[in-house]
Amino acid sequence: MREQGEQVRQFILNSVAAHSADLVGHVAKKLSISRQAVGKHLLRLKEQGAIVNEGTARVPRYLLAPLETEEFSYAISPGLQEDIVWTQHIKSSLTHLPGNVLNIWNHGFTEMFNNAIDHSGGTEIDVTISKTAITSQLILSDNGVGIFKKIQSELGLLDERHAIFELSKGKLTTDPKNHSGEGIFFTSRMFDNFSILAGGLFFDHKREGRAHEDWLLERDRAGVGTTVVMELNNHTARTTKKVFDEYSSGEDYGFSKTVVPLKVAKYSMDELVSRSQAKRLLARVDLFKTVIFDFKDVDAIGQAFADQIFRVFAAGHPDIELVPIHMSKSVADMVRRARSRDAS
Repeated sequence: MREQGEQVRQFILNSVAAHSADLVGHVAKKLSISRQAVGKHLLRLKEQGAIVNEGTARVPRYLLAPLETEEFSYAISPGLQEDIVWTQHIKSSLTHLPGNVLNIWNHGFTEMFNNAIDHSGGTEIDVTISKTAITSQLILSDNGVGIFKKIQSELGLLDERHAIFELSKGKLTTDPKNHSGEGIFFTSRMFDNFSILAGGLFFDHKREGRAHEDWLLERDRAGVGTTVVMELNNHTARTTKKVFDEYSSGEDYGFSKTVVPLKVAKYSMDELVSRSQAKRLLARVDLFKTVIFDFKDVDAIGQAFADQIFRVFAAGHPDIELVPIHMSKSVADMVRRARSRDAS
């Protein structure tokens, strides 16, 4: 009975993040137990300090309780090095984690901390580490110019939102002599949740298994600097090698595959209809061997937009594989029409 109870409580902890507002009903349905039984397990977890209830008696909302929080602050100077900070301060806060998870944190922290040192133009970096019974979260903030504004300025992009879209492809850097441009791309895909808040924009990348979800939101008031939030399950089976392998093709272990999220390319409510939009979307995709166009949440595209990608660009780059996924019927019809013209 004790072992069964621990299994139920572990399932509850694993379900809190996705079902904070309907946790009792979700657990009762999935485990075929009564709501009263679920309530007893929730009470036990609250007594243990593993969860908290921030809702009301009528509308409860459960969250994982932070078990420990640590904060660090560093002045950006020529002697500041990300590997030294990791070894001396950050690693000791995460050593309880399995080796594969610790490796992901090592990769993610050092990449993002180095970005702040080299590119932020700020004077200070603040780091906060929070741990719950299920996940660990690291927040890294600088007081610099903001990553999206810097990329926009350095590369002459249309606006800051275009910078986010380019980051989501990968291989984007404002300093090609010293950086590959792969750091943010791969880091975002290693974590369950990866977010960047800079200026007036918020970019969020969520991962569940092999499924990825990108969101771009705008704030009413622009902030200062850049804040990166990384969150990961403490017992994920993911490894850095598995993530790198997802974006290599066959025997080529280089970064040869990318996913282009069309939803992020839709600035505000603009429809994807013109050749100019398609050309901006296609910037730098010739650096890859396989380009996956993800049309999730894109209901329709224009004829010129589809023609520029799937006929004109495809004809000029026969060695690049273009793979559209998650297409609505309307989008699929446009893609099919563009490809049929090329065939004829």
